[in-house]
Amino acid sequence: MGTGRGLLAIGASIAVSGCGPLSVTEERHLGDQFEYQMRSELPLLHDRVISRYVSEMGEGLIRASGPQPFRYRFYVVRDEEINAFAGPAGHVYVHTETILRARDASELAGVLAHEVAHVQQRHIAANYNRARNARIGTDILALGAGVFGGGVAGSATALGGGLAANTWLNSFSREAELEADEFSVGTMVRAGWDPNGLVSFFESLAQEEDSSVPAFLSSHPATQERIEAARAEIQRLDGTRGLASDDGGKLEIIQRRIRLLTGSHR
Repeated sequence: MGTGRGLLAIGASIAVSGCGPLSVTEERHLGDQFEYQMRSELPLLHDRVISRYVSEMGEGLIRASGPQPFRYRFYVVRDEEINAFAGPAGHVYVHTETILRARDASELAGVLAHEVAHVQQRHIAANYNRARNARIGTDILALGAGVFGGGVAGSATALGGGLAANTWLNSFSREAELEADEFSVGTMVRAGWDPNGLVSFFESLAQEEDSSVPAFLSSHPATQERIEAARAEIQRLDGTRGLASDDGGKLEIIQRRIRLLTGSHR
């Protein structure tokens, strides 16, 4: 319940500012509070080597994605659930299981590019604006966990208001998620990554024998729809040959380090 109370405090500080669009300054303020709360609630993996690897990959994608109003921060969450999410103003979190499941570096780059897209396209700010303008009231306070279900957002949903907040998220998630995927493809190409990594990551999750849907996909459009849309965008760009899918074994080293530090046998 600690996470829920923190999100209530975060939301309250923004809700009182009125029903106009969430400004960049407001989102930065929200992001600072969000990061403070997540630092106390999430089992972050504090390892310089792993954190630097993820941050450097993320920074390369940010440089390729165009002008940014925010200063991004990347965090690794020690968690056996496949998930990644973006908080307000460029706070991006990726679970250790997501890193372990990546079959090459381009797949992990695809995940990070998708989160950068959510921030740059201001999908999180749009969610706040819609909730405030509809006068949902306290339900807006569960939105601080970002646009993904599962993980932190799942904790917020345990509160009564979180269910209604997620309804608002799902009302436009198809548009937002497909837009983020499209933006991710272009960003990956400009950063020198093979965008097929984004597609192959979705495909590998979709082919899981486990009948449960990974949290990373549970609140998104149908996986096959996303795969087809991303493939169409890759074909439209028609300039993806020769782009990198691996990083000279660095990802494999990071994966071994995660297994060593977490005791994961995957």
